[in-house]
Amino acid sequence: MYGDFQMVSSRTRASFGVIFHPWFPPESLAEYARKAESAGFDELWMWDDCFQAGAFTAAGIALTATSRIKVGIGLLPVPAYNPLFAAMEITTLARAFPGRFIPGFGHGVRSWMERIGAAPRSPLNALAETVRAVRDLLNGKVVTLHGNWVHLDHVQMQVLPEKVPPIYIGAIREKSLNLAGSLGDGTILTGQSSPAYIRWAKQQIQIGMQPSSERDHRIAAYVDVIVSLDRAAARTAARRALVGLLPWEDIKLETTGIASEVTQFLQRNHTVEEIAKNMPENWIDALCAAGTPQDVADGIRQRFNAGADSIIFEALNADPSSLDDYLRYLCPLDQLIG
Repeated sequence: MYGDFQMVSSRTRASFGVIFHPWFPPESLAEYARKAESAGFDELWMWDDCFQAGAFTAAGIALTATSRIKVGIGLLPVPAYNPLFAAMEITTLARAFPGRFIPGFGHGVRSWMERIGAAPRSPLNALAETVRAVRDLLNGKVVTLHGNWVHLDHVQMQVLPEKVPPIYIGAIREKSLNLAGSLGDGTILTGQSSPAYIRWAKQQIQIGMQPSSERDHRIAAYVDVIVSLDRAAARTAARRALVGLLPWEDIKLETTGIASEVTQFLQRNHTVEEIAKNMPENWIDALCAAGTPQDVADGIRQRFNAGADSIIFEALNADPSSLDDYLRYLCPLDQLIG
């Protein structure tokens, strides 16, 4: 259906996930999770957006409603979580649903952290200290740490998961990606991650990994996906959605090789209508997967080949009905890569 694609690699099986956006009605989550599982998705992801529904509670709902699909939180904003209480929540879900829960940590949106009085002086230190403390607590260690952000004094969990779940780290730039390689079991790459950016990010992750480490490290790449048999309609919708996501991350544009083009383009085009109408086609292919099933399959295959282990579908317009389009046009999912 999608062409004669070569399998992407001999590494651990490539997997597919889909996002339940914090903007979606939480009362629809159970049915959404069941539908995603029935469609063959391997993972369901969500995250904490300030002022929206909470991710830990949502993860519990999704896990209860399903029997197979893994549920990830990508991500939990480190400044908002005490490591002990994060470890407590992780333990609850890991014990109740062994092998199905994936916690992920990240910096959080700086402006939101400032608004709630929880912005660390060094986000990188806060992330490193929190992940180390959470991992040690989940492994039953007595933790005493008086760092730049985390302060724990002889703290130890009394209930532990039978198996500590993999801890993912959300990262965008070089230092955070190095940290993810050093401390994480996986890395979350956010939307607008082109194949070129994924290759670059993987290099940064590998720099951070210890040569002697035997830890399996997976890369989950969020990909904005919009699919339709009407290619022009899908691409037009993608253009308008991408305008709404401006400004795009400079490091993603630089590694993709279009940073100067974007700067010059935005100097000539100012309104939403101008930007959407005149946006070059290759930018759409770089920043999302949009168009016919074949267009989407091409974009997904390129990202797997660039080094992603999991491709996580994100509704480009934060529209929960996009899941129905994925089921209608892209399933069975294995056809997308082989």
